[in-house]
Amino acid sequence: MLDDRPGSLGRRLRAARETAFVGRAEELAIFTAALYGGGCSVLYVHGPGGIGKSALLRRFAHEAAATGRPVSMLDGRGPEPALHDAGAVLLIDDVEHIQGWEGLSRLPVGVLAVIAGRHPPDLRRRADPGWAGALQVLPLRDLRAADARALLDRAGVPAESREPLLAFAGGHPLALLLGAATAAKAGRRWTPHQDVVATLLDELVGEPPSAAHRRALEICAHAYTTTESLLRATLPEDAGTLFRWLRRLPFVESSGLGLFPQPVVRKALEADLRWRDPEGYAAMHDRVHAYLADRVRTASEADVPGAVAALLHLHRGDEPPADVPDEFEEEPLRQEDLGTLLRVAAEDAARAAFWARRRPEAFRVYRRTETGEPVACSAWLRLAELDEDELTADPVVARAWAHARATAPLRAGEHLAVGRHWALPAYRGDSPVMGMIGRRMIGDCLRSERLAWSSIEVRQPDRAWAGRLRRFGMRDIAEPPRPGEYGLFAHDWRAVPARTWLERLNRPPATGPAAATANLAVLSQAEFTEAVRKALRQLPRPDALAASPLARTRLVAGRHNPATALGDLLRRAIDDLGEDPRAAKPHRALSVTFLRGAPTQELAAERLGLPFTTYRRHLTAGIERVCADLWHQELYGAG
Repeated sequence: MLDDRPGSLGRRLRAARETAFVGRAEELAIFTAALYGGGCSVLYVHGPGGIGKSALLRRFAHEAAATGRPVSMLDGRGPEPALHDAGAVLLIDDVEHIQGWEGLSRLPVGVLAVIAGRHPPDLRRRADPGWAGALQVLPLRDLRAADARALLDRAGVPAESREPLLAFAGGHPLALLLGAATAAKAGRRWTPHQDVVATLLDELVGEPPSAAHRRALEICAHAYTTTESLLRATLPEDAGTLFRWLRRLPFVESSGLGLFPQPVVRKALEADLRWRDPEGYAAMHDRVHAYLADRVRTASEADVPGAVAALLHLHRGDEPPADVPDEFEEEPLRQEDLGTLLRVAAEDAARAAFWARRRPEAFRVYRRTETGEPVACSAWLRLAELDEDELTADPVVARAWAHARATAPLRAGEHLAVGRHWALPAYRGDSPVMGMIGRRMIGDCLRSERLAWSSIEVRQPDRAWAGRLRRFGMRDIAEPPRPGEYGLFAHDWRAVPARTWLERLNRPPATGPAAATANLAVLSQAEFTEAVRKALRQLPRPDALAASPLARTRLVAGRHNPATALGDLLRRAIDDLGEDPRAAKPHRALSVTFLRGAPTQELAAERLGLPFTTYRRHLTAGIERVCADLWHQELYGAG
């Protein structure tokens, strides 16, 4: 206990703490009501380390003393309370160290008890009818934004350091105070010093039971949300045991998507591992990225936005970690939703209605979870060809189609997709529901088969979403439109397939000319066939194969040496032809001409014992078969 005599250091310390106290208006109101007999008999305050429980209890003590009621302030390490004054106020900190609550049940009627701890009270005790009317539980969370700023004002934090400190600490009181102490001395823009990070981890997290527990905690901090499946895929240890441990930590919360830590804990753990073990951090990141990328491809339709959100969270750059939202729900458009679509689409209602009649399966409706109110709609229009009515009805779709035709037309079996969206005015721009729509569209891109082009409209001004689309490889296909008009962003998924897109997301390529040439070549069938014919003649010359446009197609994409890979591919295509008894003669003509190095076609015909015209017919048939087989692989993959 502090010495509270006049002029003592203890009184000065107490006064300084009272001056530094900010916020907690709701909690103080509940305590005041209980203090005057209008509330419960026992208040239970709980929250993670550093959240301000002890400071709040000291404030309660000050408020109670001001009313003249006797106040006893204990911590859980002391003896059980033995109070006899019915008007007393008892405040107990660190309640986890008390074995039971039996001592509280012996208190006289009229005593107000406030107990505080890191964990909420046991659910069985809260369900106990005896305690139900006497107990009120107060979860203590971060300070509100205005209160966090007021704390920094009182701490004298320089103006240039406030925003970065708030971005790191949020409303966590201990993190704010530690950051304020270093910011006041730094004399420059604040960054989280390792002493601050280490102190936060000691206070908030403590020492995990084992190295496996620490790794699970680091994954939980890095991932958007953590499930037992994620731990099973990224750790060799018992995922079930580690998940059960994580969910019981006082600074870990849960949603329908899994577990996630308190923001300041997430940031401190991330900063610590990056600094302490950068190679370990990179390896952990790659394991999590691989799991989440695969989950985007395999998730159910309903789970796609969440799976994409989890993946993009790993690549948010300097943006703060996103909240884990559940305020909106997505569902397919029903016939009775057409009126809603028209109301949401407003001035674009005619086009929305046109596509809803033609392709109702392409539409989704977004509603507020609490009220069911529809606030937005989206459509993912898959188009293999357009008729004149469609081109006339929607200039956005017509513009996307014209760009694809002029740049790299669709090939047989391919399609183009156009993402369209409409929202009520309050939900447009950089809003949570627009983020959900964007994640759905990215998921559709990554999961689509035979997708050539995707185009997504962006209404100006919406710079935040446009910036994200550019960062994710979408490109403006025309001059930025004026405010109120539509912009269009496009991506050629043959030039940068989903696998390459994911690799670039995880390992961004160098900027400059080298990055631009990394895209795959998108050849028409005629261009492809001519390139195969030429490459067959150039098989003995690796330098010539390296210059072939085939070396930049998906046939050999990602190979260490494209020229060697292309030569191997052509030889294998000829060999595979020999497995077909019906192609025995074309196979022999190809083998002698291109694999055994006949100097001229005349000598090749002579070696085969064939008239030249017969040899030429077999060779032509063989080349056509190889071209067709490789074209099929280019379009549909080797499988």
